Amino acid sequence: MGKYNELAKEIVKNIGGKENVISLTHCITRLRFKLKDESIAKDDVLKNMSGIVTVMKSGGQYQVVIGNHVPEVYADVCELIDIDNLSSKEEPKKSGRLLDRGIDIVSGIFQPILGIMAACGMVKGLNALFIALGLYSDTSGGALIINAIGDGLFTFLPLFLGYTSAKKFGLKPMIGLVIGAIMCYPGIQSGAISSMGDAMYTLFTGTMFESPVYISFFGIPVISIDYTGTVIPVILSVYFASKCEKVFNKFVPDLVKFFFVPMLTLLVALPITFIVIGPIATFGSTIISEFVFAVRDFSPLIAGAIVGFTWQILVIFGMHWGFIPVYINNIMTNGYDNVMMPFFACTFATSAVVLAIFFKTKDKKIKEMALPNFISGVFGVTEPAIYGILLPLKKPFIISCITGGIGGAFYGFFNLRKFMVGGMGIFELPAMIEPDGAMGNLIVALLGIVISMVVGFVLTMIFYKDKEKVEEVMEIVEENNNEVKSNSLKKVVISSPIKGETIKLEDIEDAAFATGVLGQGLAIKPTEGKVVSPVSGEITTLFPSLHAIGITSDEGVEILIHVGLDTVQLEGKGFKAHVKQGDKIVKGQELVTFDIDFIQESGYSIVTPVVVTNYNDYFEIAATESKSLELGDKAITVII
Repeated sequence: MGKYNELAKEIVKNIGGKENVISLTHCITRLRFKLKDESIAKDDVLKNMSGIVTVMKSGGQYQVVIGNHVPEVYADVCELIDIDNLSSKEEPKKSGRLLDRGIDIVSGIFQPILGIMAACGMVKGLNALFIALGLYSDTSGGALIINAIGDGLFTFLPLFLGYTSAKKFGLKPMIGLVIGAIMCYPGIQSGAISSMGDAMYTLFTGTMFESPVYISFFGIPVISIDYTGTVIPVILSVYFASKCEKVFNKFVPDLVKFFFVPMLTLLVALPITFIVIGPIATFGSTIISEFVFAVRDFSPLIAGAIVGFTWQILVIFGMHWGFIPVYINNIMTNGYDNVMMPFFACTFATSAVVLAIFFKTKDKKIKEMALPNFISGVFGVTEPAIYGILLPLKKPFIISCITGGIGGAFYGFFNLRKFMVGGMGIFELPAMIEPDGAMGNLIVALLGIVISMVVGFVLTMIFYKDKEKVEEVMEIVEENNNEVKSNSLKKVVISSPIKGETIKLEDIEDAAFATGVLGQGLAIKPTEGKVVSPVSGEITTLFPSLHAIGITSDEGVEILIHVGLDTVQLEGKGFKAHVKQGDKIVKGQELVTFDIDFIQESGYSIVTPVVVTNYNDYFEIAATESKSLELGDKAITVII
């Protein structure tokens, strides 16, 4: 096991155990589980766990957002759930939503190869860049070998998709791989067959589907297609083969099933693929391409603005996966994509907004997060910035969406194109060099980056309001302990829910609290095992483990009291609740009692963060400077 062993154990435990897992994949920042029953997963526990940014449910997947180190966490989780022996035949409870199921299928097929696709695309792009710069010629041995490294996957893409589709549809993976290999067989490609002689006749003459016929399958016409590099035909073929395999498994005797079922599956599925599925899938790709280009041709500027404005929103919910096939299909069918490419602006819009926050904020915790998130964004990974900074601050996220829309409109209007799959962030640029080596499209890409970053930076500097007036406000607060002497400012005093010594949040050993992601406030090291209500309001959350209490005050301030660090693992031992979720409470009312000695003897810290979770709704959150607190003492002042 790796260094994230403990985090992996807690994740598996709180998603319902390995028995609740059907499959697991990961992308750049998320673990993507398919669970038998999502309802038994403990969302709130996971969301508040150190090392987890948040939890999302989308596309039939239970997504645990980790961050850039997700591959290491994934490896540790895989060991715990014995991923190689997971049952692919059990199905989760169906949501019934066609969109969710479609996104789940797409992501399940493309996620396993997306990383290597990006890598190979970057190799192709860099090769094109170096040739264009004159570092070597396109006929040199070096250029040919490097191009083979980058182009091999895309030439034989049906093999890879055959394998991942087979795993998704429950077909034996090796059969899916063979289907992909057969579809790449040189002798059946349209280019090879058409070179053998004239067509026998032409089908669908005068339409967009006009197709010459060169061969027949025992009298049945076969429309010849170049399947190398295609996407949709192999996926549909594997799906059909998975149904065939299930039928043959029912009737073929066990004695010969080992080789007869694969043989019959291939003998039925592949002729049907070449006669029916392949042409229909190709015609479907043609229709999709014609449709999206028609929409884009209506107004490239508006189409680009819509893609740029909505892309980050789609990323949050994992719905961007639904557009990946359109993007890849456009490149494979037309040689480029210009429909989805306006999303390229979002990466740099987000990065610029975070950079502006870095320069403008006086909040130490936000400043510490901003620079690494800016660098991550420039390289194409924006989720840490979205979840860690932009969404909690709200307004910067809106600014990033607006800026993405502006950059997307620019790209749409000037027809930004990408000529090969691969790369992220700045590493996508080589893929935007035109096949003939012209640099006009790359210049458009670079100008769009400049526009997106300048607009995002300037808008954030103008509209993002940090706590510039903290000292002024606190002087007002100190003038009168009960009232703020201002017509425009009010305050809510949060009393200490625990008796003990105060600790600054940034000094505790829990990264989620120390960085301020979960809220602003302070921490208390208890000297008495009792929690009382710091305000009058309502118990909005009481964790089953009783270690964490969520309260909403009558004024709307949301407060989280988290007794101890990692004490969720005690599963309620050492805790006793005196209220339940939904109860109305008054200030000073006893909420929970806990055994300090038991918690410490069990190996856990008793340091208790007390934070305002909706702090972005308020002008300032000011923690007391007192070194110790009695029950009921002023702990936090919220300036409204």
